[in-house]
Amino acid sequence: MTTERGPIVLGNILITGGASGLGQATAEAVAKAGGRPLIIDVNAPIGDHDHVIADLSDREQAERAVRELAGRADGLSAVVTAAGVDACGRLDAVPAAAWDRVIQVNLLGTASVVRAALPYLVESRGRVVTVASTLGLRALSDATAYCAAKFGVVGFTRALAAELAGRVGVTLLIPGGMRTPFFDGRDERYRPGPDAGLNQPEDVAATIAFALGQPSGCEVRELVVCPATETSWP
Repeated sequence: MTTERGPIVLGNILITGGASGLGQATAEAVAKAGGRPLIIDVNAPIGDHDHVIADLSDREQAERAVRELAGRADGLSAVVTAAGVDACGRLDAVPAAAWDRVIQVNLLGTASVVRAALPYLVESRGRVVTVASTLGLRALSDATAYCAAKFGVVGFTRALAAELAGRVGVTLLIPGGMRTPFFDGRDERYRPGPDAGLNQPEDVAATIAFALGQPSGCEVRELVVCPATETSWP
């Protein structure tokens, strides 16, 4: 015997990096599904989504932004940590400040946002979706900062899922390359070639919406979403 269930209401979804790329696509997917996107970014998002400008490399800024958005919305249903930066190059060629910022935004910023959001998520029995990368599972030359950060996100998320089991849902998203502004401004050798098979961010965002839309107690623990010709997977 099966029991039918009605559509899941997504509620208030806080999205870091929601002004561009995967974050922007996720905000659009959340809004389309009837949820309320709440965006943290260093840039203002397109459209009228509620947002706070904040630099996630600064823990105090990140925490204030979470509290402000949660206060405006009267709580949070979920958090999606899609913000990310990179600094490509050999370890001895990347300026130390740029290398450190990759760790601060991608890993420490993720932890800061989740930590600040936890009281609201425990109350709502909500969800966390962290965004790692296929380079969080496979090491690549000239990507020490990004690999260190994304390997860290993988470990952080798996430990968090164990810690919050039964109280807050936790999903680890491992995406491959996407057609986003993430590659803009890079040296040509670190950009995908014209024939690179990259996913559309909207397609990856749809998998986030799927994870967010599961009923309480049903966990999508990990998702790998990559192009069919992804060279960094497996």
